[in-house]
Amino acid sequence: MKIMFVSLGCDKNLVDTEMMLGMLTERGHTFTDDETEAEVIVVNTCCFIGDAKEESINTLIELGRQKSEGSCRALIAAGCLAQRYHDEIKEQIPEVDVLIGTMAIDRIAEALDEIGRKVTPEGDDQKEETGHKEYLRDINAVPVAGKRQIVTTGGHFAYLKIAEGCDKHCTYCIIPKVRGNYRSIPMETLLEQAQQLVEGGVKELILVAQETTLYGADLYGEKCLPELLRKLCRISGLYWIRILYCYPEEITDELIQVMKEEPKICHYLDIPIQHASDAVLKRMGRRTDQNQLREMIGKLRKEIPDICLRTTLITGFPGESQEDFEVLYNFVDEMEFDRLGVFTYSQEEDTPAAGFADQIDEETKKDRQAELMELQQEIAFEKANRMKDAVVTAIVEGKVADENAFVARTYKDAPNVDGLIFVYADAELMTGDFVKVKVTGSYEYDLIGELQ
Repeated sequence: MKIMFVSLGCDKNLVDTEMMLGMLTERGHTFTDDETEAEVIVVNTCCFIGDAKEESINTLIELGRQKSEGSCRALIAAGCLAQRYHDEIKEQIPEVDVLIGTMAIDRIAEALDEIGRKVTPEGDDQKEETGHKEYLRDINAVPVAGKRQIVTTGGHFAYLKIAEGCDKHCTYCIIPKVRGNYRSIPMETLLEQAQQLVEGGVKELILVAQETTLYGADLYGEKCLPELLRKLCRISGLYWIRILYCYPEEITDELIQVMKEEPKICHYLDIPIQHASDAVLKRMGRRTDQNQLREMIGKLRKEIPDICLRTTLITGFPGESQEDFEVLYNFVDEMEFDRLGVFTYSQEEDTPAAGFADQIDEETKKDRQAELMELQQEIAFEKANRMKDAVVTAIVEGKVADENAFVARTYKDAPNVDGLIFVYADAELMTGDFVKVKVTGSYEYDLIGELQ
């Protein structure tokens, strides 16, 4: 059958989508980006925060119209929303025929076979009545891994999901209830997966999980991210390795040492700290206080002077006073993170924080978010300006239409979340090429340069 996939939410979800694409490719199915042509539409959903939940619901309803207007025979809801709200989806979104939970993505082929068997033979205008079919497993089941992964990111970079679930149980977060406890994927499976990706043309691997820094503790009795990194660095044809989602309390001296010693590992860490007020951090259920954050950031910058640090923050957490916010604001001003994102607190049902007193109104949340982003804008623009005349290595992402210029990324830029460098060149560059670029200027968050 001809299938359309829509992947919503985070890069971990995208890996699940790519795994499902791989499984269906091996079964002979084909794919389309045109919903009017699709016989089956699969939406891999997200429900991390309210906005993501709303986007998932709206997407299901919108694409469900193709069952009457297009050639769609069945609509499948997969992923986090399907796991968490399967009963509600059955009752309130009748357009959905099949539900596939977060730990059951390997049953996508079975679901397609079932849909195929229910096609009515009477004529082209007939739509089969599939009813609601559920494919759900316990959220603490063994993660689906080691399957063929069809890279959808352009082919030159790919995400490698090294673990599933989370044990932290931050008071605002629903992840443990839809993804389960922390379960590492065996190292040999990851190395085989990485080898296949590189053989397929991938030059940059981006390690992701709900928390990458705890990798291996459940399987091997100790944190094994440094060992995994060293083994990944031995893969011929792999040029960059980037690490996302590092909890500050789990960053070890050994990890820092590996980053210093292995040239393939980008001097880039994503460390979601969420806040800097000790009072708010405690209510969030975080494992660090401000002093510990300062120590870790200071250590990283001392040991790896050119490290690029990204973080994410939450404004408007229940009980966040103006004084708490000012502590956070001053911390950001002092730390001068290279990259920073700010989310407003989302009151998620079934989380402890949803029942906390002193919930903050939306206007205050957004005002504080805007203040932080304005401050970070000044910091980021100044850091970009300081890059002038530097010579950097960049990976080419594509060509600028109708211009003698190309879009690229430096080691400081993770795809889709950070900035870009626009490279002017007479040469014909290909996506995935690594090039030397002299920075000639900057525009807001992005750099401008010339090919060396």
